[in-house]
Amino acid sequence: MPPAPLPAARVPDSLDAPALRWGIMGPGWIAERFTESVQAHSRQVIAAVGSRSLARSKAFAESFGVPAAYGSYEELAAAPDVDIVYVSTPHNFHHSAALLAIEAGKHVLVEKPIGLDAVQARDIAARAKAAGVFAAEAMWSFFLPKFDIVRQILEAGTLGTVTTVLAEYGEHFQRSHRIFDPALAGGPLLDLGTYPLALITEVLGAPQQVRALGQWHESGVNAQLSAVMEFAGGSHAVMNTHLHNFTPAAATIVGSEATLALDGPFNMPGGFELRFPDGSRLRHDEPAGAHFEGLHYEAAAVARSVTHGLSEVPERTLDASIRTMEAADALRWQLGIEFQGEGNSPT
Repeated sequence: MPPAPLPAARVPDSLDAPALRWGIMGPGWIAERFTESVQAHSRQVIAAVGSRSLARSKAFAESFGVPAAYGSYEELAAAPDVDIVYVSTPHNFHHSAALLAIEAGKHVLVEKPIGLDAVQARDIAARAKAAGVFAAEAMWSFFLPKFDIVRQILEAGTLGTVTTVLAEYGEHFQRSHRIFDPALAGGPLLDLGTYPLALITEVLGAPQQVRALGQWHESGVNAQLSAVMEFAGGSHAVMNTHLHNFTPAAATIVGSEATLALDGPFNMPGGFELRFPDGSRLRHDEPAGAHFEGLHYEAAAVARSVTHGLSEVPERTLDASIRTMEAADALRWQLGIEFQGEGNSPT
């Protein structure tokens, strides 16, 4: 008997989401991609931008037609024409920037990772709850239509018992990139490794045991991290992330009844295949894409959640973000990887 067809994605058109007025906190590369995507594919309004450099804010505002530019994060957080702040600063400012927005009564979407560690992630969640505002991590992959199909496959039990998750992500960077800067929480884990680790913890939950191996770079950051993890029931996961060169960035979820193989880069728009022991296969095909094609989905999902009075977004709950950071912390502690700014975390 042939397997049932794959489910259809349930993700609504981003143009149908109610418009929020967004403030961009940190006008870097990812903020540019976010702005391009939401302006092209949604009704979201980029109302303001803030940076520690007024000149950078003005340049960003001019490039994207943003009406207001501020020379500090504090000014952006206090701006009356902003409903929600998108925190896209370097990693080690995510926590403090998010708190500025929350304390000003603004909703907040924090670029991944939500903090340097689980302590910061839990603090953001607690502060947002106390202030009565929305907070979420911008782990954009989980908002893509293909991941909604994957979620339905997992929820339906099509794979049977998930026994193994394999995921990796490596890229090449110019030596001048901030990923080589220890002062900016460099190394591949927070930039790249959060993707496989988020997938693993989304599918299998929190690991019960982790075993990590690391390699150091001459710049002083971690250059490569590999890990094996064990979960409740005996399931395993294997991950690798590094900054040496591009990899297929593929991911595989193995179950007792079927295997789900995600084309690389698995975290971006693209295809996947459901494979059964009898050799039959179901294929999901869609055009491969990058941030421009996908970041608007997270903005639209956030806008819908905020408009409906939700404190978080179901596609990436705060508990899920914290669980991923807890796993990252466990790996780092085994290897002695520390990030500058963690000392400022609440205890």
